[in-house]
Amino acid sequence: MGLLDSLIGSAVSGALGAPSDKQEAGGINPALIAALLPVVLGMLSNNSEQGGLAGLVNKFKQAGLGDQINSWISNGQNLPVSGEQLSAALGSDVLGNLAQQAGLGQSELAGSLASLLPGIINSLTPQGQAPAGGLGNNADLMGALGGLMGGQAGAGGLGGMLGGLAGAFLKK
Repeated sequence: MGLLDSLIGSAVSGALGAPSDKQEAGGINPALIAALLPVVLGMLSNNSEQGGLAGLVNKFKQAGLGDQINSWISNGQNLPVSGEQLSAALGSDVLGNLAQQAGLGQSELAGSLASLLPGIINSLTPQGQAPAGGLGNNADLMGALGGLMGGQAGAGGLGGMLGGLAGAFLKK
């Protein structure tokens, strides 16, 4: 991972309220965040195999984790989830596919997602509720996340750069 990965990871960490040093709260370093971001946003997009945010909410409720994911969407405190709980909610097939996309082992991915997913979902649902039409496609999600970092996907700045980079990653 290079300087650009570190910059993106630091910006995402900052946007999610985490320290911008070498380790984010929860133990995820900025380079890992940069590697996971396309996977996470691909999972949350409306056209994902998981069914976007609505599908993820359904999987979490079926696994007995409805309170956790609802807390990430609402404006209150985010309840924690463990890597094991996340693994149970997603299932080994989905987790294995996501781990392969990210180039990580399943347990490393599960632990990292458990740290990162609450903040990402919270940031993408600032009104405290899931949008009726879902969060949108990959480009919509990158634009929203870029906007949280002070830019727009079509504009200059880090937000615009992040939107463009993620668009390139997600088209692969």
